[in-house]
Amino acid sequence: MTKQRSNHKISRRTFLKVCAAAAVGLTACGKMQTAAALPELTVGSDNYPPFIYMNNDSTPTGIDVDIATEAFARMGYAVRLEIIDWEQKTKLVESGAIDCIWGCFSMDGREQLYRWVGPYMVSRQVVAVNADSSIETLADLAGKTMMVQSTTKPEEIFLAGTDPRIPQFGELLSTEDRSIQYAMLNCGYVDAIAAHETAILQYMQDCNANFRILEEPLLVTGIGVAFALNDTRGLDEKLTETLAAMRADGTLKQIVGKYLPDPEKYLEVDALEP
Repeated sequence: MTKQRSNHKISRRTFLKVCAAAAVGLTACGKMQTAAALPELTVGSDNYPPFIYMNNDSTPTGIDVDIATEAFARMGYAVRLEIIDWEQKTKLVESGAIDCIWGCFSMDGREQLYRWVGPYMVSRQVVAVNADSSIETLADLAGKTMMVQSTTKPEEIFLAGTDPRIPQFGELLSTEDRSIQYAMLNCGYVDAIAAHETAILQYMQDCNANFRILEEPLLVTGIGVAFALNDTRGLDEKLTETLAAMRADGTLKQIVGKYLPDPEKYLEVDALEP
């Protein structure tokens, strides 16, 4: 198989950075506290429904927002969520500009790059095409135009060229703005896109898009929360304990169930291959 040697990047619209402070839920001692009374942690994320997006009053919401807010409240912190340039995520967390990266972040292949908490959920990386496309399998992508978001797992898989299931594309396009890939597929300018299955399903629902997801996934992976390797505050260890407690008491299932049907299948982290 020929290795995917290059890709082309399309500039995105500049993201408006939106910050929001929130502290919802119970602290470890069971007493409600206000956000003003708690020290603040800055969580860096991407705009990635249903994990993180802005609701009608421009307040961050989504699966990861709810989990982070509850978990850090139990630990005695308020959350300041910041939409970041996703390509700069590692630099931002290592410099201390943000305290952690949290936003449907795949752990696979990045295990040695961060102090990880997780996996706390399972995600499928998949390929989507238009419903009337003749593409039925990964092999059918030979010679086609594929589009991905830059610095994501699908881009890494395609550029590595080591998966024997992946044929040589006619062209691999990359964009900083994930919304561009959906628009390009919807308009027929590209033949296929690749992303987290949950994000594609959310876009299809929100925009009434008629896409079809290929049955064979690119990757089934765990998603986690990333702290810098040089972060010695112990937040990763405490968050690991807190998320385990939230799993045991049903909080994680309740939160995921607000946004996705059949939440249990997204929480089956023990089934992931080691």
